[in-house]
Amino acid sequence: MTDAAGGAGNERPARGQLRSALIAESFVLLSETGMAGFSVAELARRLGVSTAAPYRHFPSRDALLAVVAAQAADELTRSMEAAAQAAGRDPVDRLAATAGAYVRHVSDRGAGLDVIFARELRPLCDAGLARAGRDLMALLLDLARQAGHADSSRALLVLEQLFVLAHGYVTLDTEDFLTRSRLSPEDVATRATRAATALLRGNAA
Repeated sequence: MTDAAGGAGNERPARGQLRSALIAESFVLLSETGMAGFSVAELARRLGVSTAAPYRHFPSRDALLAVVAAQAADELTRSMEAAAQAAGRDPVDRLAATAGAYVRHVSDRGAGLDVIFARELRPLCDAGLARAGRDLMALLLDLARQAGHADSSRALLVLEQLFVLAHGYVTLDTEDFLTRSRLSPEDVATRATRAATALLRGNAA
């Protein structure tokens, strides 16, 4: 059933809940289209509201995406903290576990580092997004230092390598490159963690 605002069977958000509904549906849309295909008009259609309604809560598409990116960064930070704790006491295993946590997060939420640190959002200088990005990097740098990379430039290089690997697994899985292996999202996360462990132990050697 399609309502007057163009929605395709979605129930309209209750009064006062449109802002949170827009953020929640943004994650779904990002998982399907990425940043390039993200459209506020499509969000409005899905939620069964007018195309003007989202702009009562967010002044622009990028302002909405900045809030989504900040939430994604906060969620990713918590997921990585939990994964590191669950990995045990070995600092290399703890850092490697963040690669698997990243794959799980993007598989579930559709918003990875390409959204959190998106170039197009930088001109906004959004305080919430900047804070969330700092918190994420602070966690990762701390884990890298614990894993033996005390020099900041060295720690950043190791993190670059780690997340090129992790994001590579996400990209290949999204593009169905790994489908021949019939991998579940958890299988992909496990592979990413194992590859990250091998990378980090090789760097340590």
